[in-house]
Amino acid sequence: MKIVTVEEMRRLEQQADASGNTFAQMMETAGLRAAMVAMDVCEGAVHPAVVLAGPGNNGGDGLVVARHLATAGGSVYVHLAQERDANDPVWQPLQKLGVAYAVGDGPEALQTLRARLDEAALVVDALLGTGARPPVRGAIASILEQLRQSLRARTERRPALLSVTAPGCLEPAPLVVAVDVPSGLDGDTGEVDELTPRADITITMGLPKRGLFHFPGAERVGQLVVADIGLPSAPAEPGEPELLTPDLVRSLLPARPRDGHKGTFGSVLVVAGSANYTGAALLTAGGAARTGCGLVTLAGVGQVLSGADAVVPEATRLYLPGEMGVIEESAVGVLRKEWGRYQAIVLGPGLTTERPAHQFLTRLLEGAGGAARRAIGFVRSGAAAEGQQEPEGHLPPCVFDADALNLLAEERGLLEHLPKDSILTPHPGEMARLLQTDVGQVQADRTGTAMEAARRWQVVVVLKGAFTVVAAPDGMVCLAPFANPALASGGTGDVLAGAVGAMLAQGLKPYDAARVAIFLHGLAGEFAAADMGRSGVVAGDLLTYLPRALSSLMP
Repeated sequence: MKIVTVEEMRRLEQQADASGNTFAQMMETAGLRAAMVAMDVCEGAVHPAVVLAGPGNNGGDGLVVARHLATAGGSVYVHLAQERDANDPVWQPLQKLGVAYAVGDGPEALQTLRARLDEAALVVDALLGTGARPPVRGAIASILEQLRQSLRARTERRPALLSVTAPGCLEPAPLVVAVDVPSGLDGDTGEVDELTPRADITITMGLPKRGLFHFPGAERVGQLVVADIGLPSAPAEPGEPELLTPDLVRSLLPARPRDGHKGTFGSVLVVAGSANYTGAALLTAGGAARTGCGLVTLAGVGQVLSGADAVVPEATRLYLPGEMGVIEESAVGVLRKEWGRYQAIVLGPGLTTERPAHQFLTRLLEGAGGAARRAIGFVRSGAAAEGQQEPEGHLPPCVFDADALNLLAEERGLLEHLPKDSILTPHPGEMARLLQTDVGQVQADRTGTAMEAARRWQVVVVLKGAFTVVAAPDGMVCLAPFANPALASGGTGDVLAGAVGAMLAQGLKPYDAARVAIFLHGLAGEFAAADMGRSGVVAGDLLTYLPRALSSLMP
């Protein structure tokens, strides 16, 4: 699903109108969709409802919402930012229905509005659409101020007697539903006015707008619902972001034939961990196992392997030599004998950036990585002088995460030796180090940053964080629809790296493997948060929810 700019949306609506799906029909469809969502979420109990309607098309959508709520038997009050023409086709039906309303920001009108807001079960924000930009002024600002004060008062108001067993019992706040965007949010940049309301649900029309995924605006969106209003097809082209959807991910999932066996579902080799960071390796292997991979092998130093039974007893082990609990250069020779049996390698979580790990990665990439790109034999840097010719071979597709990325940032020349079909999974800090910039610059343009890195290094880049970005070397780019603070804890990225490796091992191409894995990981986080809350979820919890995420998408 393409994520559009405000101007792109305007052009698509014009094309639809020219093709016979008129603006009036699209407004009717938009209002009906929004009303249906509200009634579904509230299980029909949407009254009393307050609809805040602006003077433009967004206000027209709101009036259609009000009509459908009223005809469904709800008690509806409409507050108009300014008077509507008596012959307005979306206003006339409400007049005939006798829906209560007030207009503007006069003292009496605002007093009436506040009284209605204080009793509302549902508030529909249809004051400003995507054509507006902050700041908000005039009557609309006054109306939004009343909404803010009412919501604050209802949140803070407590019963006279507080239950000892339920100290958080508050007066129920209304469900706030924004039509297209919360009023005052810039549909392109995500900038907001201080009065922009915090919606529980935003029902955006036709296609998602870019500003809905940029902070601070994204914080005001709540749950995002995209309503089909009959726009012409608009697939994303290279350079144009798309939003991952359940239907898209479902179409990419690897097949699970009933007569399959462990070999059918691929093998992944996890090279990770150290004496001080055993958990990173175990979570990575667990993430791979819980995302459908048939065989997971955990390769690491002895201290890492000794803890595997507690987290992922199903994984086979490959002992790698180490120095003071850190993987060392000679481990490359051990891995070379084994990696031909695997369809993917996950490399990096918990390796550390100590000198032995640095020497290990340098030998690995200056040898096998370079061979993979050039399809020739290789000689390790300095090997000719030592008379140590190394044999041919190349790595399977690799996922580079965590300390592997930090080591690449320290030795940037190794980026030229990344194996074909590699995937990098940096968080913003790691990306900043790789690009020799700062986190603020990365976060200011997450999509552009990921695309530039993918193009420069000819790899798939997964820029983690709220609305994780996946970018491919050919310019294709997508966003995950999740911004979940429950995932903001150590180790969740290790689980993701394992999931990406599992999807590679099951035969997906790198861009598809990354897209599927980040969606499953985000969905598992949503399930965990729903059951456990958004504070206190730990990375190990995701291992339980990944199979549930997978099964929810299976045909």
